[in-house]
Amino acid sequence: MVNIVHETAGMHHLHKRKRIYVKKEPYPHPNKWKRWVDDTAYVVGVLGPIMTIPQLTRIWIEKNASGVSVITWGAYVIGAFVWLVYGIVHREKPLIATYILSVIVYIVIVIGILSYG
Repeated sequence: MVNIVHETAGMHHLHKRKRIYVKKEPYPHPNKWKRWVDDTAYVVGVLGPIMTIPQLTRIWIEKNASGVSVITWGAYVIGAFVWLVYGIVHREKPLIATYILSVIVYIVIVIGILSYG
């Protein structure tokens, strides 16, 4: 016998999410403010990983990873991966773009720390 209480709770959540997302706003949005926010999200999403270039330079070009924590950067990889999965599940393009770049850059940093630390 199937436990109906658990199924209905899950279905309620699914249908509630459907109601929330049925009326998506157009993209690009006709409102200038919302369009600016959308564009800014993409720019910041690309600039975030780019801002780690000094760290990459220090590790890979200077071959110096002293003072750089593999635990911290490993945690960044895990956090970025979780946000990437979230973006994929919710089909949020700015999150997907940002966290694909972030995961790649953070993994390269972790590999550099392990190689030169």
